[in-house]
Amino acid sequence: MSILSPQHKITPDHLDRQAFIYVRQSTLTQVRHCTASTARQYALVRRAEDFGWPSQYITIIDQDQGRSGAAEREGFQHLVAEVGLGHAGAVFCLEASRLARRSSDWHRLLEICALAGTLVIDEEGLYDPGCYNDRLLLGFKGAMSEAELHWLHQRLCGGRLEKARQGQLRFRLPAGYRYDVLGRIVFDPDEQVQEAVRVVFDLFDELGSACAVVKHFAQHELLFPARDRNVLSQLTWRPLTTRRLCAMLHNPLYAGAYVYGRSETKRCRLPGQQGLSKPRKRWLKMEDWAVLIREAHPAYISWDQYLCNRERLDENRTFPGRRGAARAGSALLQGIALCGLCGRRMSVSYRGNRQLPYYVCNHVQSQRGGQVCQTLRGDGIDEQVACLFLEAMRPAELAVSIEALDHLEARARQVERQWTLRIERAQYEADLARRRYLLVEPENRLVSRSLERDWNEKLSEAERMERLSVPQAAAGLVCAEERARILALAQDLPTLWHASTTTHDQRKQLVRLLVKDVTLNRTEAGVRVGLRWQTEAVTEVEVLRRKRVYEARRTDPAVIERVRELAPAHPDDRIAAVLNEAALIPHGAWTGSQVRWIRHAGGIASGCPEAPRHCPSGQRGDGRYSAQKAAELLRVSASTITVWCTRGRLDGVQAKPHGPWWVHLTPEQIEALRKPECRCHKRRSPP
Repeated sequence: MSILSPQHKITPDHLDRQAFIYVRQSTLTQVRHCTASTARQYALVRRAEDFGWPSQYITIIDQDQGRSGAAEREGFQHLVAEVGLGHAGAVFCLEASRLARRSSDWHRLLEICALAGTLVIDEEGLYDPGCYNDRLLLGFKGAMSEAELHWLHQRLCGGRLEKARQGQLRFRLPAGYRYDVLGRIVFDPDEQVQEAVRVVFDLFDELGSACAVVKHFAQHELLFPARDRNVLSQLTWRPLTTRRLCAMLHNPLYAGAYVYGRSETKRCRLPGQQGLSKPRKRWLKMEDWAVLIREAHPAYISWDQYLCNRERLDENRTFPGRRGAARAGSALLQGIALCGLCGRRMSVSYRGNRQLPYYVCNHVQSQRGGQVCQTLRGDGIDEQVACLFLEAMRPAELAVSIEALDHLEARARQVERQWTLRIERAQYEADLARRRYLLVEPENRLVSRSLERDWNEKLSEAERMERLSVPQAAAGLVCAEERARILALAQDLPTLWHASTTTHDQRKQLVRLLVKDVTLNRTEAGVRVGLRWQTEAVTEVEVLRRKRVYEARRTDPAVIERVRELAPAHPDDRIAAVLNEAALIPHGAWTGSQVRWIRHAGGIASGCPEAPRHCPSGQRGDGRYSAQKAAELLRVSASTITVWCTRGRLDGVQAKPHGPWWVHLTPEQIEALRKPECRCHKRRSPP
């Protein structure tokens, strides 16, 4: 068996087809800086011409510049398609790693080249994949190229990890830190940057929510620093975002810890797209971090505060089983209410135009299609918990009020300090623009006009900052008179609690400072509330069930019994007055008609009726006589009794105008006012 020379492997059939030259660099950085490698790959055109391919038959594929071999490459797919269609006579490449990083892609290309009769040519030789020896050599070179890349990757990663373990690996620092001339991590020398970072951590420690901190920055028009990715020395000020704030709170660098390997990146296949993948970053747990060196550099917060911030952020998430941040709803126990039956955290729903809160344990229903554990009306529960909280806060009211005032003043000072530093920076930029304008030559009008315009813009910005800083700085400061008035009011904590200016989320934050969670369990009489304080002490109270509508409208049995006691000796109007004096009021003052209806519904006979026909004896239970009975006793007419009552000679009462009279007569009055018996003589008939 004879071995053919490289020139004999090229046949006229190969020269009649295209010669494809594949050019690729893995990253854009290599494209910009490693120009020698790119030039060597383009120089393969002369090599193709030397083998006999005309220049019009030579095609360069370079659309994969800046793409890794493991990524999706359109140029490589086009090359494989042309080879499979039989359009390629030869494929030129600098080395096997330029064509494919994976052995599967490399061997697939060789298989197609063998079937189509396409040659593979690199700097070292010419190979025919259809020949067993050449194909074996190409397979070995592809495997070695893949192994070489793996070894290089392992060496680089190992060296980087070892440098990180020594705390010497440099990476992009967050806002508030810089590298000094010795490569050590130090505070940013810009005082305004340091103040902005400290304000963020102080506000989160006070407010307990990332969104609340962002709202505070937006409300006071505060900005946060950022270093440009391309020009690290360039500082820009932008509005604070929730994403950036969460990244700061999760970054252990602010706690003085040097950390490496907090995340790992893996390629995941895209659903519905065969052969495509995308890198996914996954954050690791703290115990899985590759390097953690505490107290490696100056810190803005302590390590315990960093762990507390992470835990608070995790609790603020709205996932099931977490408390969540205090929101604006009226439910006081939102996020801290636990079901007494299953122990899960209860959710909140609102009814009645979103004013009436309800605590619902619906985890089994939403996740497994089961039944709701329990649904409890929340207004009465909230009132009881608020009373317990205010009772517990009573011994510390004055200390809390003084601390709250100190917090308000400190926050106002922070805002004032931020605006003062912004004014200084704006004034510095205006002065810098002025110096640049004065240094330019007067004859250079094009440059001088541009610098003058920039100077005017900086001056306008500085003046605007000075105008805005006056109300911003004075907004949160408290004078001595206001401080004394607030301290006097703060001693009455319930008044502050129920004030209209106190928001729902502020009440929830206060409760969470003392209360860890509240367990709710329905009973026959109402709801059993188990309040667990932050000290793990437990207080249990019983909240009575609210009356239903028909129970609330139903007359109290005590009222019916009282009416039964008073009915024999009191009229309906007097009974109503007695009930009003005893404060037995359902929805308003009692009236005689209401008492009359109670007697009618309860079958209670009245000993003091208003109509004389209901009193056959003529004398009521209170001792008063009807007008007819009084007239009979006094031997006068009923009209005379009416006149005497009207003139006040007799003690008479009327339930309503023109109604019947009921007269009070004593034995002495009867003896004094009784008329003598009238004797009637019979008239004799005439004789």
